[in-house]
Amino acid sequence: MSAWLFDLGNTRLKCAPLHADGRIGDAIALPHREEDVAAAMAQRLPARIDVAYLASVAQPGLRVAVLDALASRCGRISIARTQSSFDGVRIAYADPRKLGVDRFLALLAVPGRVRGPALVCGVGTALTIDLIDAAGRHIGGRIAPSPTLMREVLHARAPQLPEIGGVYDDFARDTEDALASGCEGAGVALIQQSLATATQRLGQTPALLLHGGGSDALARRLPNATEVATLVLEGLARWACVETAA
Repeated sequence: MSAWLFDLGNTRLKCAPLHADGRIGDAIALPHREEDVAAAMAQRLPARIDVAYLASVAQPGLRVAVLDALASRCGRISIARTQSSFDGVRIAYADPRKLGVDRFLALLAVPGRVRGPALVCGVGTALTIDLIDAAGRHIGGRIAPSPTLMREVLHARAPQLPEIGGVYDDFARDTEDALASGCEGAGVALIQQSLATATQRLGQTPALLLHGGGSDALARRLPNATEVATLVLEGLARWACVETAA
């Protein structure tokens, strides 16, 4: 049986084959626009897939476009949803629908990566931070604008401030560098403060896991961080394997 995993975010669509032993194959990124996604799937994916597992936090129009493209080649489509408790992981939210499925799946992937607690940080459109303890209990989290979104919003409100460019400097001497330093620095500071608070609360320092398209810039300022580009897909693989066995 051929199975594929699909992680549809606000900025990227990532997908990977799911092997019979629960491992994921090489991940690929596909164009993210509604008008392009079907053609991109036709070029990069097998003509037929037995089952597709989809996690989506994208806006409805894009989600429908992806589902339509999958329906033409898949025997079955299974959509992951956040659950209050799943395979030993228990989330902190009273209403699980309010926790994004990408955050939920990233938490599911933690036991396969580390032994003990972890601070999981997703850097995409938003910067999300979630703490999970060694027993699989989600303590809670934070959401803030990512550095990329900060730059976009500043540019939209003040077009003279460039949306891209610049390099990090503690005390920058031009506007581009100052913007890069301020926005990246804000993200790094929030993660560092969350890590310090988590360490105090748990009595030990949790592993720091970064994922998402914007994680590279922050990882350079966080020497103890581990980047895991496929973290959501790994969580989706765990979800798919348990769902298939049920």
